[in-house]
Amino acid sequence: MNVFEKIREHEQVVFCNDETTGLRAIIAIHSTKLGPALGGCRMLPYKSEEEALEDVLRLSKGMTYKCAAADVDFGGGKAVIIGDPLKDKSPELFRAFGQFVESLNGRFYTGTDMGTTPDDFVHALKETNCIVGVDEAYGGSGDSSIPTAHGVIYGIQATNQFIWGTDELANKSYSIQGLGKVGYKVAEHLLEEGADLYVTDINQAAIDQLVAKAKELGAGIKVVSSEEIYSCPADVFIPCAMGGIINDDTIDQLQVKAIVGSANNQLLEVRHGKILHQKGILYAPDYIVNGGGLIQVADELYTPNKDRVLQKTRAIYTSLLDIYKQTADSEITTVEAANAFCEKRIDTRTRRNSFFSHMKRPKWAVRT
Repeated sequence: MNVFEKIREHEQVVFCNDETTGLRAIIAIHSTKLGPALGGCRMLPYKSEEEALEDVLRLSKGMTYKCAAADVDFGGGKAVIIGDPLKDKSPELFRAFGQFVESLNGRFYTGTDMGTTPDDFVHALKETNCIVGVDEAYGGSGDSSIPTAHGVIYGIQATNQFIWGTDELANKSYSIQGLGKVGYKVAEHLLEEGADLYVTDINQAAIDQLVAKAKELGAGIKVVSSEEIYSCPADVFIPCAMGGIINDDTIDQLQVKAIVGSANNQLLEVRHGKILHQKGILYAPDYIVNGGGLIQVADELYTPNKDRVLQKTRAIYTSLLDIYKQTADSEITTVEAANAFCEKRIDTRTRRNSFFSHMKRPKWAVRT
């Protein structure tokens, strides 16, 4: 493996090893053109170092676009810890990780992702101030799934406005894949607005709770299997679970008019976006729709303010409408339009942002 060829699009990749705690981690900084790199840290039992490197490079590049789309003054970065989150965690491991983050001198800010929790980063916070997304009791902004869910709702409203000429959520049907922290909040809101739902999840308790909520509201809901969710005759498909779910096996099953969800990397390959475009299925780029959580953790560094976060999250509505309008009479996909928008913003803002002003660790970046 030619490592430098693999990381040629990235500014810096740091391999972190601490023999005492068993920490094996990789931090990837894709770009600091818009400011310090920002991205979560996931912990997974990767099969190899190569697999971990591939994941962190892909995710960190995606964060550059996500930060640009969300209009925050941060660049893209990501971290992965190689290990089983059910067996290999310890306070000492996360303190060791925090020391590696601190060694980057403010170039990288991180927090929770798949396999990690806010409690893990309470330990890392003892070694570095470059941690975001911690509990409010520790000076953080709390549950980021709340603004993420708000962003999904704004995305659905923008999609409805573009397709049907009204952003009302009622009198439409939605198929929701995943009833986790974000998916459940989205489903609950749609039920309250008078929508009909098809839902699937591996957590029976979440399904039972939502069905009871629907019964209470007199709303329509149908529980389907994980395989059936793709062929539901809904108006909008809302993926809120794993990525790569739009692929050769599922794309021909879709009967929806649009896809708007919070799951990361919903398209298995770029070409699947083009197939959706050809099929007349409107696709909302996931890194725009799920930007609410990022907006919150980025805003946290200026001191937490929930009203300010929700106000900024509303911009997802107009951003999506602008992208839809760009692709209405063209051959480019919504993903291509979104990427072009982000690249232009990065190019423009690079001339406005001072990298070294961020490196001076301003007062808002330091918790006391």
